[in-house]
Amino acid sequence: MFAAAPMRVGVLGQAVPSFGDPQARVLALGLAPGAHGSNRTGRPFTGDGSGEFLFPVLHEAALPRSQALSRNDGMQLTGLWVSSVVRCAPPANKPTPEEQRNCAPWLDQEIALLKKLRVAVCLGRIAFEGLLAHAQRTGNLPRRSGLVFAHAAEYTLPNGLIVISSYHPSLQNTNTGKLTRPMFLAVFQRARKLAGIE
Repeated sequence: MFAAAPMRVGVLGQAVPSFGDPQARVLALGLAPGAHGSNRTGRPFTGDGSGEFLFPVLHEAALPRSQALSRNDGMQLTGLWVSSVVRCAPPANKPTPEEQRNCAPWLDQEIALLKKLRVAVCLGRIAFEGLLAHAQRTGNLPRRSGLVFAHAAEYTLPNGLIVISSYHPSLQNTNTGKLTRPMFLAVFQRARKLAGIE
């Protein structure tokens, strides 16, 4: 069973719990809570530009049932779990290796509890590296050779988990056109198909 750590919304650096469907077949994995978004609202990808880009795409891919406005907006995810490699907003929006190591046990336990998980969509290079590090810690990836981050790159780990990497839906990527809505939607439509979500 999933248990969220208690938190005080709006406190800088407070841990932000993951959320979604405990029976999820798809994991959307980000790098860390945004200082002005999820750190303030208490829910990943809620209250900032990244979430404003992400959740409409997930809605079109038929994974959430409503739009993300706040932690208490009643949004439900279907077949999807949303998490981060690091649980607290990092200084300068870039998690340090120490922060990643400190949060690693939470990620390991969380993924272990997602018994129906088939596909992990890694939002950005840090999330991709974090997932591969998880796979190595848990003995599901003997070697990382050949696994390279690129948008829409797809790999199957020895335990059968399919990993799809994507550019992060940050304003820096979406405002410059590095990540477009059709590109992002294609990633989640592919994830939905591979996960066998009807």
